[in-house]
Amino acid sequence: MKRKIVTSCIGMLSAVSVAHSVSAQNNGPKSPNIVCIFVDDLGFQAISAYGHPISKVAPTPNIDRVAKNGMLFTHSFVENSISTPSRATLLTGLYSHQHKQTRLGCCLDTTKTWFTELLQKEGYVTSVFGKWHLNVDPKGFDYYDILFDQGEYYNPVFRRPDTKGKYIPENGYVTTLITNHAIEWLDEIIPTKEPFCILVNHKAPHRNWMPDLPHLNLFNDVDFPEPPTLFDDYSTRGPQMETQELTIAHHLGYAFDLKVEELKDEPTLQYIKDSWPVAMDRLTAEQRAVWDAAYKEQNREFLDHRPVGKELIRWKYQRYIKDYCRTVRSIDEQVGRLLDYLKEKGILNNTIVIFTSDQGFFLGEHGLYDKRFMYEESFRTPLLISYPPLIKKQSQCDELVQNIDLAPTLLNIAGIDIPEDFAGKSLLPLFKNGKCNEWRNALYYHFYDYPAVGNVRQHYGIRTKRYKLIHWYGAGYGKDKEIDFWELFDLKKDPTELHNVYGDIHYKEIQNDLNEQLIQLRKKIGVSE
Repeated sequence: MKRKIVTSCIGMLSAVSVAHSVSAQNNGPKSPNIVCIFVDDLGFQAISAYGHPISKVAPTPNIDRVAKNGMLFTHSFVENSISTPSRATLLTGLYSHQHKQTRLGCCLDTTKTWFTELLQKEGYVTSVFGKWHLNVDPKGFDYYDILFDQGEYYNPVFRRPDTKGKYIPENGYVTTLITNHAIEWLDEIIPTKEPFCILVNHKAPHRNWMPDLPHLNLFNDVDFPEPPTLFDDYSTRGPQMETQELTIAHHLGYAFDLKVEELKDEPTLQYIKDSWPVAMDRLTAEQRAVWDAAYKEQNREFLDHRPVGKELIRWKYQRYIKDYCRTVRSIDEQVGRLLDYLKEKGILNNTIVIFTSDQGFFLGEHGLYDKRFMYEESFRTPLLISYPPLIKKQSQCDELVQNIDLAPTLLNIAGIDIPEDFAGKSLLPLFKNGKCNEWRNALYYHFYDYPAVGNVRQHYGIRTKRYKLIHWYGAGYGKDKEIDFWELFDLKKDPTELHNVYGDIHYKEIQNDLNEQLIQLRKKIGVSE
């Protein structure tokens, strides 16, 4: 296979010599190592490198180190904001309709090439640790140590090649255990001086947002800033907001760790109620005692003085955001531990480190939690990349990039040809100064997972630097009616997406242009639905 690296918008410029000279100085492998830290449901708002008010209360200094040593991508997005399709996109460099994993349950086309298979063919040793959440076995990996389904926060079970399909329980907190396993594997691989690719897939901060024991009381004495749209009434939005089931007010539990008899009047969705006892049952007696001691007073105060109306929503938001950021704190600590390890081993300068999430997440914006929507907090995802030979420290990229771009980027940086059927583009041309004259000017998004948890209707759309056009469509199920509704947002004038201007005469030209761009983009990438 011809080995080349694209680093220019207008041609091929070899960067292999740069990487090789650095690795030679460090007595490392000739090809750069790859470390991809892939977390679950982490909104950019919770990473302090992005400067959001939430992260000012709960900073992430270790995650920020990736940006300080490299590049922060300010306009990074997914093509389908839900976990399993996003994981398939990371591996294949394809849109959901191309790799066929359009929904949570199925149906990944395993004949598609994964970037890890191509790395293996070129001598890379590959591995994946933590959350897998695909209904197929890992391929293109020399080793794996993966969680069952979503995984649990406490004392989870893992499956490895030598367990013959069985999941083996381990004692500890999931974020720490995943990092333990990754470092143990690296201890064996680094001395061989073979180039490696390791995916560190954290379960956190996925629901049920269970913090590690040392962090149960973190943030108790602070109030997080409320998002300006916490009490959004959706007045200019369509019927999709009437049927969705992801609001803090009506669908998020009061306090998940209350006893069943104390939850009888709680409007929480049944699947959430059912998931909590399963999660709590993983704790040992000693762990449960620490947990109960931490939350007992908070819960008792709530039960004795139950707030109502907007005050109840505010109480639920504070409980939610604090537990969420408590789980993020553990991620930040373990990212720091992994970065320290790579530095100690003397290989950080010859290693590309990628930190990203499977999608964004609502942290109270529009009164929502979860993901799935094409609205900004769900659609946009954090992306931080460091690679000293090619990326200047503390640099920034404002171009429109997407998760379809990660697989081709990793192949490109390894000097391996990118398959022609990959939908994404290598990010290497952006590494120099964050700009590229021939870069894309629009992104395509498509959400398929309906009917399903959250009851978010199917929709697709296009986003440019300034505008976003969304089409909600499809037959309804149960009480839901068929939907055919359009939304247009001017992100410069309306960054919080409160005012749908579709049909506004002042935006007629823009609307027509975006409609045509959307039609052409769908044709180009072969969308039939």
